[in-house]
Amino acid sequence: MIKMMKRAIAIRNSTANDTGGNNKISLSPSDLETVTDKYATSSPPLTLMRVMGFFVISFMLFSVLFSLSVVLRDPPSDAAFREQPSSLFQLQQTQQGLDSDASHSGELLNDKLLGGLLADGFDEKSCLSRYQSAIFHKGLSGKPSSYLISRLKKYEARHKLCGPYTESYNKTVKQLGSGQFTESLDCKYVVWISFSGLGNRILTLASAFLYALLTDRVLLVDPGVDMTDLFCEPFPDASWFVPHDFPLNSQLNSFNQDSNQCHGKKLKTKSITNSTVPSFVYLHLAHDYDDHDKLFFCDEEQLFLQKVPWLIMKTDNYFVPSLFLMPSFEQELNDLFPKKENVFHFLGRYLFHPTNNVWGLVVRYYNAYLAKADERVGIQIRVFDTEPGPFQHVLDQILACTLKENILPDVNRGQNINSSLGTLKSKAVLMTSLSSGYFERVRDMYWEYPTMTGEVVGIYQPSHEGYQQTQKQFHNQKAWAEMYLLSLTNVLVTSSWSTFGYVAQGLGGLKPWILYKPENRTAPNPPCRRAMSMEPCFHAPPFYDCKAKRGTDTGELVPHVRHCEDMSWGLKLVDN
Repeated sequence: MIKMMKRAIAIRNSTANDTGGNNKISLSPSDLETVTDKYATSSPPLTLMRVMGFFVISFMLFSVLFSLSVVLRDPPSDAAFREQPSSLFQLQQTQQGLDSDASHSGELLNDKLLGGLLADGFDEKSCLSRYQSAIFHKGLSGKPSSYLISRLKKYEARHKLCGPYTESYNKTVKQLGSGQFTESLDCKYVVWISFSGLGNRILTLASAFLYALLTDRVLLVDPGVDMTDLFCEPFPDASWFVPHDFPLNSQLNSFNQDSNQCHGKKLKTKSITNSTVPSFVYLHLAHDYDDHDKLFFCDEEQLFLQKVPWLIMKTDNYFVPSLFLMPSFEQELNDLFPKKENVFHFLGRYLFHPTNNVWGLVVRYYNAYLAKADERVGIQIRVFDTEPGPFQHVLDQILACTLKENILPDVNRGQNINSSLGTLKSKAVLMTSLSSGYFERVRDMYWEYPTMTGEVVGIYQPSHEGYQQTQKQFHNQKAWAEMYLLSLTNVLVTSSWSTFGYVAQGLGGLKPWILYKPENRTAPNPPCRRAMSMEPCFHAPPFYDCKAKRGTDTGELVPHVRHCEDMSWGLKLVDN
């Protein structure tokens, strides 16, 4: 640095000499030393400071970057949780999401199994409706009691132990050939005979199953001509259908009140003794049964029937209400069904699952015509008349009921179009009838005139068979599909006395509006009334007090068994 200063002075002197002699500067050696010392002790120039600062900062940055690279490459284990709180939070969120998904899956499974009512473990493809029905139904009306669910599981275990071709079944079948009961058996049975129309069959099969549940028996179902084409197997691991080689198959359709094995006839002829127990007894519980047959509903006769290994039952009645009047079953039924009006609703959803062929009819029609509507209305029409119809008084009654109760909107016959341009509420109306005439008239009314409310109403009818064809397979498949479709509606109107409507309301958990039965081809006034409960009506109940051994009004004995709305002598279950 000193050498640079001396050179600079020398250059300055040389420059001065070139400019003129009078400006010559002369420095002595001592002056030169003084100047040199001054510059040596003074601050460096500003440019030099910037250069030196740059180098210092660069060195510091390099040191920091090096340190960070070492730390991030191999961080200490305790620093990982301190330095990455967001990552930990994300992991927690992911776990919560998994837990939520698992919980949601559990809810879906619970819905699919109807709160534990249905058994899990079936091959889903073999019966799609069993678990898919939860998607279409709005859910069960009420919660099944834990006792009902546990009893159903016990029944399933018994059915598996005693079902067709099991060791116990084979042992018990051998008794049928002898005609007499000779030894104690682990399994006892009630065989349901396929009889009457489809609606009756569904209701009576539910009745027979409840009786089997109450008496610790196994229910076996006569397949008839089409039962296997209509219903899936309801119990896991064992069939509920009577085997083709069952010894009594050839006699099932011929049993009647005059059969020697008929319980009523045995009572009439006093041929029941304590010394011998028959291997089977025929129970005639159809609408034409007599007073002796009706003694089935007395506890005294149940003591005898408990000993018989095989009970063969023919009925076209939903006889559940009378089971609730029997003291021996009272406590068990109260535990099974705290809410009395849920009996068929729960048993129906447990037992009756449409086969894949029938389920295809249900799903296709529902998706095509009903799924997108804001509200679905079902109108089930059954006319008990010798002529096919349609009848004007029936149409008048349908419209009077649905308009008066605000089930359907009225139309504006003085206007051609509705002026409302906003989002319009839609109603899909599903009508079922053997005749197409009622559907056509109601459809045309809502096509030709706008509604007073601005609602859009679509009228649909899946089939019109003309007359009931009980023995035809596809006829019954369509009938079963239509019952199920009606059960998927939000509001239901049914016809008096019709088991078709009873099944729909019970499966759907609906309290319908019931159209009164017309008399003398005149529309009744009022046209309809709301049902007290969703339960079906027992059309031919006994009017007998078993304890007093005299006639009585069985619709007045207990609060939860009342006379039906549509049949004054019938009985139905209601809640207080």
